[in-house]
Amino acid sequence: MTTTLDATALTEEQEMLRDMVRQFSQEVLLPQAIEIDRDRRFPIETFKQMAEMGLLGLPIPEDYEGAGVDSLTMSLVIEELARCCGSTALGVAAHTSLCLWPIYTFGTEEQRARYVPDLASGRCLGAFGLTEANAGSDAGGTQTTAVRDGDHYVLNGAKIFITNANFADTFIATAVTDVEKGTRGGISSFIVERGADGFSINKGDEKLGMRGSDWGELLFQDCRVPVGQRLGGEGEGFANFMKTLDGGRIGIAALSLGLARGALERAATYANEREAFGKRIAQHQAIAFKLADMATGIEASRLLVRHAAQLRDSGQPYTTAAAMAKLFASETAVRVCYDAMQVHGGFGFTNEYHVERMWRDAKLCTIGEGTSEIQRMVISRDVIARHGGVR
Repeated sequence: MTTTLDATALTEEQEMLRDMVRQFSQEVLLPQAIEIDRDRRFPIETFKQMAEMGLLGLPIPEDYEGAGVDSLTMSLVIEELARCCGSTALGVAAHTSLCLWPIYTFGTEEQRARYVPDLASGRCLGAFGLTEANAGSDAGGTQTTAVRDGDHYVLNGAKIFITNANFADTFIATAVTDVEKGTRGGISSFIVERGADGFSINKGDEKLGMRGSDWGELLFQDCRVPVGQRLGGEGEGFANFMKTLDGGRIGIAALSLGLARGALERAATYANEREAFGKRIAQHQAIAFKLADMATGIEASRLLVRHAAQLRDSGQPYTTAAAMAKLFASETAVRVCYDAMQVHGGFGFTNEYHVERMWRDAKLCTIGEGTSEIQRMVISRDVIARHGGVR
C-alpha cells in the first residue's frame, strides 16, 4: 500500500538551496540563454561555475565529493535551472541522473573510486549512450555488440542523440553481449573513457530546441574495453538502465515544470503590462482564463513531480509515479509555453521574450528519456495489473 506523503513541505535546507540556485539562474543563466540558443553553444564556463557550487554531484554522498541530497532536492535544482535555461538544466540532468548515478549505484567499489569523485565534483562530465538509430523507445532493439575477448570486450556499433557527448569524459554505453538471451538477459553496460582506442564522437545535427545543450553520436569500431569497466554483471544492462530511466524521468518532469513556470511568469507579466481595447490584456477574459489554465497545469505538475521524488526517497516503488510526472509535466510544458507565446502575440514569435525558446525546448521533454507514448505504456500496464481482476 502506497503511503500518502506531503508533497508541498520543504525543509529549510531545501529552501535555501532552491533560493541559491534561483538567484544563480536569474543572474547567470537567463542573460546568456538567448545567445547560447542562437549560437548553439554549450556553455562550458557555466558548468564550471555549477561545479564550484556543488551542483553536479547532488545525489552522491559527501564521501565521494557529492552533496548527498535526496531526489526531491535534486528536482528543485533542475526546476530552477530550467526556469531560466532548459539547455543548461538538461546537461546537468543527463550528467547526474544518466551517468553519475548509475556508476555510483551499480558500480564496484573500484569503479566508484575511479570515476565518481571526478564526476560528482564536476572535474569531468558524463554521458549515457543508449539510443540508436533502430533502438530508441524499443531499447531492447539495441544493435551495438560487445564480444568478450580475454580480459576485454570488443564493442562495435553507434549511439545517437547523446547529451553532453562532445564535452564528456566518461560514458556509459549499452551493448548486446548475448543475442540468444534476448532483451532482458542479453544486454550489458560498459564504462567507456574518452580517448579509448576505437571510440570516436561526431557532433550531432542541428535541432529544434535545447540548442545550448550539446549532443552527438558515439561510434565504436573494434573498441576494446577492459572487463573491469563492465557496469554491473553481464546481462544486467537492461534492468539497470530501466532503473536509471525511472529516476531520470523525475528529472525531466522537473525540467518541464521549470520551463512551464518560466513561461507563465513571463506571460502574466506581459499581460499585466500590455494594453489593448482600453485595458490591460490580463483583464480580458480570454487571456485571464488562459493564465488560469496554465497555472493549474503547473501546480498539478509540481505535485506529481514531488510525489514521485518523495516515493523514491522513501524507498517505495515509483516507476509509475515517475512516468505520470514525466508525461503530465512535459505535455503541460508544451501547452503552457505555446499559450505564453499566444499571450505575447507577435512578440511571442520573436526571440526577445524567451517564450518561443522555452516552447522549442519543452518539446524535447515529450520525447527524451521515453516518449509520451512510452510513459502511457508504463502507466497502463500498472493500471491493468492492479485492476484487471475488478468486475
